[in-house]
Amino acid sequence: MAKLLQPPPKFLPSEWHIANKNQYHSAESQRSRSERLVAESQRLVDEIEKTTRKSQSDVNKKLEQRLEEIRFWKKELDDKLEQLVYETEDLVTFRTRLEKALESLKEPLHISQMCLAYREKRVGVDLVHDETDQELVKEMEIIRGVTALLTRTLEEVSEQIRLNRSAKYNLEKDLKDKFVALTIDDICFSLNNNSPNIRYSENVVRVEPNSVSLEDWLDFSNTNVEKADKQRNNSLTLKALVDQVLSQTASDLRTQCDVVNTAFMRGLKETKDARDKLADHLAKVMEEIASQEKNITTLQKAILDQEGPAKVAHTRLETRTHRPNVELCRDVAQYRLIKEVQEITHNVSRKQTVDVSRQRWMAKTILGQGKPEEQSCRTAEKNNSGLQGEERQKDNFRR
Repeated sequence: MAKLLQPPPKFLPSEWHIANKNQYHSAESQRSRSERLVAESQRLVDEIEKTTRKSQSDVNKKLEQRLEEIRFWKKELDDKLEQLVYETEDLVTFRTRLEKALESLKEPLHISQMCLAYREKRVGVDLVHDETDQELVKEMEIIRGVTALLTRTLEEVSEQIRLNRSAKYNLEKDLKDKFVALTIDDICFSLNNNSPNIRYSENVVRVEPNSVSLEDWLDFSNTNVEKADKQRNNSLTLKALVDQVLSQTASDLRTQCDVVNTAFMRGLKETKDARDKLADHLAKVMEEIASQEKNITTLQKAILDQEGPAKVAHTRLETRTHRPNVELCRDVAQYRLIKEVQEITHNVSRKQTVDVSRQRWMAKTILGQGKPEEQSCRTAEKNNSGLQGEERQKDNFRR
C-alpha cells in the first residue's frame, strides 16, 4: 500500500530543459512539414487548374477547328448540290425537248405515208416507182431512224436524271447530317464552366459502336462530292450530245424534205409536159376524126350518086332482054351496057371498101381517143396528189 502511494518521479532541471527542447524541435518539424504540404497542395492546385484550363482551351480549339471543317464540307456539298440541281433541271428541259421532237415526228411520217397513198391512186402506166416514190420511202426511213435515235437518247437522258437524283439524295442526306453535327458541335463549343445546363453524365468516356474514323468521315463526304461531280460532268456531256443529235436530225430531215419537194416539182413538171403533149395530140386526133367523118359522108354521097346510073343501066339491060327473035342480038350497045354495069358495081365496091376502111380507122381512133383523155385525167389526178403532198410537207416543215 505504501508502494502504491509513492510520489511520481522528479526530473532534473536539465532533463526538463532537454524535454522542452525536444518538444520545440518536434513542433517545428511538424510545422515545417505542414507548410511544405500546404505549399505542395497549392502548387498541385495551381498545376491542375492550369492543366485544366489548357486542356479546356485545347478542346475549344479542336471544336472550333472541327466546326470550320464541317462548315467547309457543308459548303462544298451545298455547292455541288446546287450545281447538280441546276444540271438536273436542264436535263429535264432537254428531255422535254426530246419528247416534243419525237411527238413532232409523227406528222411528217403521216404526211409521207399519205403522199405515198395518194400516189398509189395513179392508174395504169402512171403507177410508176419514180424518183419521188424513192425519195418518199427514203424520207420515211430517215424519220424512223431519227425516231429510234431520239428514243435511245431520251432513255439515256432519263437514266442520267435518275442518277443525278440519286446523287442529290446522297448529298442532301450528308448535308442534313452535317447540319445536325454542326449544331451539336456549336452548342458544345459555346459551353463554359458557368453554363447553366452542364451536368455529370454516366459512362460518357466510351466509343460508340457505329462511330467512324476521321479518315472514313472524310472519304464519305469526298465520295459524295466526287459522285456529284461525275454525274454533273456526265450531264454536261449528255446535254452537248442531245444538242448535236437534235441539230443533226433536224438538218437531215430538212435536207430530205427539200430533196422530196424537188423530186415532186420535177415530177410535176414532167407530168405537166406529158399532159400538154397528150392534149395537143388529142386535138390533132379530134381534128383528123372530123376530117374522116366528112370524107365518109362524101363517100356515102358518091355511092348514093351511083344508084341512078346503076338503075338506068340495069333497066336498059332488063328491057333489052324483051327484044323478039333475032333482034335479041349481043350488039355493041349490049356489051357497053354490061361493061357500064360492071364499072358502076366495081366503083361502088371500091367506095364501099374505102368507106369500111375509114369507118374501122375511125372506130379504132375513137377507142384510142379515150386513152389520151384518160391519160390527161390521170395526169391531172397525179398533179393534184403530188401538189397536195408537196403542200402538206411544206406546211409541216415550216411549223
